[in-house]
Amino acid sequence: MEILRVENLVKRYEKFTLNNVSFTLDHGYIMGFIGRNGAGKTTTLKSMLNLVHADGGQVTLMGEDFFTHELACKQKIGFMFGGIDYYPKTRLKNISRVVKRFYREWNDQQFETYLQRFELDPDKRADQLSDGMRVKFSLALALSHNAQLLILDEPTSGLDPVSRDDLLELFQELIEDGQRSILFSTHITSDLEKCADFITYIKDGEIVASMDKDGFLDAYRLVRGTSEQLTADLSARMVGSKTHAFGFTGLIRTSDLSGLSAVRDLEVAPADLESIMIYTERK
Repeated sequence: MEILRVENLVKRYEKFTLNNVSFTLDHGYIMGFIGRNGAGKTTTLKSMLNLVHADGGQVTLMGEDFFTHELACKQKIGFMFGGIDYYPKTRLKNISRVVKRFYREWNDQQFETYLQRFELDPDKRADQLSDGMRVKFSLALALSHNAQLLILDEPTSGLDPVSRDDLLELFQELIEDGQRSILFSTHITSDLEKCADFITYIKDGEIVASMDKDGFLDAYRLVRGTSEQLTADLSARMVGSKTHAFGFTGLIRTSDLSGLSAVRDLEVAPADLESIMIYTERK
């Protein structure tokens, strides 16, 4: 069952346009939202939530038009954006008292559970938190009002590897009952390879692909070979490539390997998300 539908979302700035962004997400899944800096990830998320005014398009949450029923829809969403600055001298427990007033289904016990899990002291002030602890506190707030969709912008940024792994395990726990879904952007593609079910890739304000992760990865292959093996035919088929003293490395669509005369002599390997991004951006 569909929890989120984004259709032809448009946001125009003087030097950048978010151009007809569309994708869908079903209940019980994690979608990773990837793209280089400035590609439009944060603009997409903020436009979806009406934090910046969209110039066109429609967002549907659980069958309801988001822009028509914004207040009701936001009760069902937990969202977190990086770089949030709390009042520096305010204690965490006082910040939570303010936030809880906005949500009808706020759960104090759930909030306390996340504070304990993230080892957050409610008596600490905001300016006493590290960047990683700020992320954890923002996430605790987002998770404590029975949200069915979590929209998170760079949630693992600033966390050490152990804390990131713990957070990814939590994400997977949250969707196990099929009632909650997560959409999150990140530059740490290895995190998505651990937990994401779907990938949406945005480049220069447009969606390049939005599909299941396994299908996305399977659509590409890494190829390596000598300089002599880099024929005009192969070069024309590749998404992107890098040359070096020993030859070349490049990315090719799996479908384009068919009929390639030099394929037998090439080293062909599965592609990961990072490689797909790197070579696509080199296109």
